[in-house]
Amino acid sequence: MNSSSLPTKNSFFGRMAEAITKFSGSTAAFVTAASIVIVWGITGPLFHYSETWQLVINTGTTIITFLMVFLIQRAQNKDSLVLHLKLNELIAAQQGASNRLINAQDFSEEEIKTLHDFYCLLAELAKKDNDLGKTHSIEEAEDNHSEKLAAQVD
Repeated sequence: MNSSSLPTKNSFFGRMAEAITKFSGSTAAFVTAASIVIVWGITGPLFHYSETWQLVINTGTTIITFLMVFLIQRAQNKDSLVLHLKLNELIAAQQGASNRLINAQDFSEEEIKTLHDFYCLLAELAKKDNDLGKTHSIEEAEDNHSEKLAAQVD
């Protein structure tokens, strides 16, 4: 897939969400938020620290927090997907790497546990071989280990 086949335009919501996400992580956003809190605090005596005065900051922060949870989750989902794509590319490009891990993020918990157990076995076999970087897959590790055991017996 080349870059010309990738979509280049996001939806209005996508562009807006990305702009808000970028801004919310900026120094300007922090200074703005801190300024609002400082102004709110300074106006306390003016409003006699009333319930309405307290309600303004509580409501504002609650609404912003509620909305930011969704924007943060959206950004995290996108980052996670991009990371998985990059890892998939590395796995697919690496000769000798097991392609069974491509799209591992879509596996069930049981499948992930099974693969985890396989890689624990691989680590144990590599420890027995005293070379953690020698094998690339469970099958190769088992074959290499079996060959070494057979060579020791002969």
